[in-house]
Amino acid sequence: MFPDIMGTQAEGKKLGVVGWVQNTDYGTVQGQIQGPTVKVRQLQEWLQKTGSPKSCIDRAEFCNEKKIACLGHSDFCIVK
Repeated sequence: MFPDIMGTQAEGKKLGVVGWVQNTDYGTVQGQIQGPTVKVRQLQEWLQKTGSPKSCIDRAEFCNEKKIACLGHSDFCIVK
């Protein structure tokens, strides 16, 4: 069963970050988060410690972090 990403989308919107999240064929989740550093860190912490109600978190890895001049997304959405 795939991890529940609807909760991740809701949490991202609640925090005011933008980007996307998607289930992979391997039963994992990948995505991109953009926004103020403090808000991105809050979502990362939520993903590591809480996650969506139906998710089972073994570990959370975040990579390719960089500062950007402007947001590349206008919403936080689920990619299928």
